[in-house]
Amino acid sequence: MNPLSPSLLTIYQVLPRLFGNDNTTRHANGSIKENGCGHLADFTQKALEKIRELGATHIWYTGIIEHATQTSYAGYGIQEDYPSIVKGRAGSPYAIKDYYDIDPDLATDVTRRVREFENLVARTHRAGLGVIMDFVPNHVARQYCSDACPPEAQDLGSGDDTSQAFSPHNNFYYIPGEELHAQFDLQGYREMPARATGNDVFHAWPSQTDWYETVKLNYGIDYVGGHTSHFQPIPETWHKMLHILLFWARKGVDAFRCDMAEMVPVEFWQWVIPSVKAEFPHLFFIAEVYNPALYREYIHRGGFDYLYDKVGFYDTLRAVVRGEASAQSLTACWQQVDDIRRHMLYFLENHDEQRLASDFFAGDARKGRAALLVAALMSTNPFMLYFGQELGERGMDEEGFSGRDGRTTIFDYWCVDSIRRWRNHGRFDGTLLTDEERALQAYYCRVLTLRLQNETLREGDFYDLMYVNPHLHSQYVFVRRLSRNCVTAFANFSDRTEEVQVNLPHHLFELYGLTPQQDVEATDLLSGESLSVSFTPNKPLCVSLPAWGGLILQIKN
Repeated sequence: MNPLSPSLLTIYQVLPRLFGNDNTTRHANGSIKENGCGHLADFTQKALEKIRELGATHIWYTGIIEHATQTSYAGYGIQEDYPSIVKGRAGSPYAIKDYYDIDPDLATDVTRRVREFENLVARTHRAGLGVIMDFVPNHVARQYCSDACPPEAQDLGSGDDTSQAFSPHNNFYYIPGEELHAQFDLQGYREMPARATGNDVFHAWPSQTDWYETVKLNYGIDYVGGHTSHFQPIPETWHKMLHILLFWARKGVDAFRCDMAEMVPVEFWQWVIPSVKAEFPHLFFIAEVYNPALYREYIHRGGFDYLYDKVGFYDTLRAVVRGEASAQSLTACWQQVDDIRRHMLYFLENHDEQRLASDFFAGDARKGRAALLVAALMSTNPFMLYFGQELGERGMDEEGFSGRDGRTTIFDYWCVDSIRRWRNHGRFDGTLLTDEERALQAYYCRVLTLRLQNETLREGDFYDLMYVNPHLHSQYVFVRRLSRNCVTAFANFSDRTEEVQVNLPHHLFELYGLTPQQDVEATDLLSGESLSVSFTPNKPLCVSLPAWGGLILQIKN
């Protein structure tokens, strides 16, 4: 199997700013000089090979594009940002300042930052991994200014008529005659006329809970003037964004993770994705969409390959892990999207969500092991792992702007201690990890490599067993089947060992032409141990499940 075009995607999301930072100073709100910063060069060939060994097929390098920051690079010809409109000392990766440039924080030599990114893409591909980068189409930094814009392209806003609140020819939305005021001190920053804020605030008074550091891009919808659409002729913003996508695709990017895709009209995606794929047919698009009512529209009309399954699957799985919902509720999650299930991206953590091991979620990384079995092995859809998750990273630092919220900061300069100890100055020898961290990492590695290497788990049909096991509430059980090979998976969300009796329905055997067997040798793919079980609708399959874990039984029929 070629990892660059796998039948199953496993994505490793990582913030380069944090991944390679070995500076242990860790002052809250510390500057880059005080706290340090990781670089693209920290993704050495060995680092990439170690990430691939975890079972990854692709890396999502989060925060690659130049964004607003409180760090000055004026000496390199980069415009400085007003601190009052930057979130955190490092700034948000989602307040893009130049779509055509690489974040200078990440460069070993700032003057060669784009070349260093090109080298990273080449190294990543040599390691057998694909490259995913962010595309942030809905908004940009308030002081967006591209100093790297190619000669054939025009900068955003360069031809706007700022006297009009809306024009299909403008790239931004304006509040004519009104200065940006905000509901907090802008400390000298002036914007006249004010522009609409990224989270659809179409007035001049954004609050500190708004995306005040960003401005909304105009794709041809007059939100204030009756929500009318103006898509003919093609709005200028559409052409500019297509140029940006092709610019990075031509540098070898394999996929784009599209931030807040649902805030951009589906008509744009319907136009731009085929336009990109006409030149790069194997490139794929992942959408951040939170409204289930829009899922099918953004897949079937918009052309997205994959969507976040956050509101259904992630939220439900989180509740099951926390003991707030029955494992039975997971069945409804896949049923509600069964027709598009292969398009749904599963995850247990990402940069927006709280760390599984944090006090705000499960409080113990081991509680995520059962959830991993379900999310990674129940289907053929993509799975995403957030860096440090496999080490039990807790996200309980108080880094600065982020605060102690159970998340790993995306706004501050910081050193993630679990990652630092795993890297061990590029040796990746595990000597600085605790026994618990090594055991958890080995568990993640085993599950995620099984997902790719076991043919039945990689390609087989999914059969939910919960409907014939209504007595199960802390366990989730399912079958994966390919030809006459069956893998029966048992995930135990309980905090103790459970002796479980699982019913197998006649329908399972009839559907797949399986032969019932009273006693059959099965192999637990997690431990390699063999055990004798019944595989028949006439007798329950009895197993002992470890706390917060499970079994993956390979049964040859």
